[in-house]
Amino acid sequence: MMGRQRATSVRPPNRNRAGPIHPMANDDKQHTPAVDQLGRHVAVPTNPETAVLERVSNPHPDVMYVARFAAPEFTSICPVTGQPDFAHLVIDYVPKDWLVESKSLKLYLSSFRNHGAFHEDCTIAVGKRIVELLEPHFLRIGGYWYPRGGMPIDVFWQSGTCPDGVWLPDQGVAPYRGRG
Repeated sequence: MMGRQRATSVRPPNRNRAGPIHPMANDDKQHTPAVDQLGRHVAVPTNPETAVLERVSNPHPDVMYVARFAAPEFTSICPVTGQPDFAHLVIDYVPKDWLVESKSLKLYLSSFRNHGAFHEDCTIAVGKRIVELLEPHFLRIGGYWYPRGGMPIDVFWQSGTCPDGVWLPDQGVAPYRGRG
């Protein structure tokens, strides 16, 4: 991504990890996080629990700003029927020291393709996982789910209150209107 400093791995590739989130490499003077997936071919994880989210240093930790990721083709599986469910996810966050590494986020979101969970669970699990990784000032996620059975379900979650003075734009996803 333009404007982001590329993080490099400071660990051997097979070093033990503390769970599915990469801890910061504390033995490095610059505190560069380990980024193992960027620039490599990585298979899509088979489920969200084993997917690894990675983070990189925020080059502007002194600035309050919103970073947005949109995933208009998010897919999961209905845990009852096994049918696919589709959503447009919009993730807005105000970073502190860390940014989510976008390739690892893409792989994490893709890991839901064969994961059976309800819309509410998928949306909130994604938001909580990113908050656990980044500890941002603020995060909100909107899950705009396409209708199945004639009813769309939209799910919204946020980690707290957006800091004063931060411009938080509308998520830009129109409410579902069917054929109007």
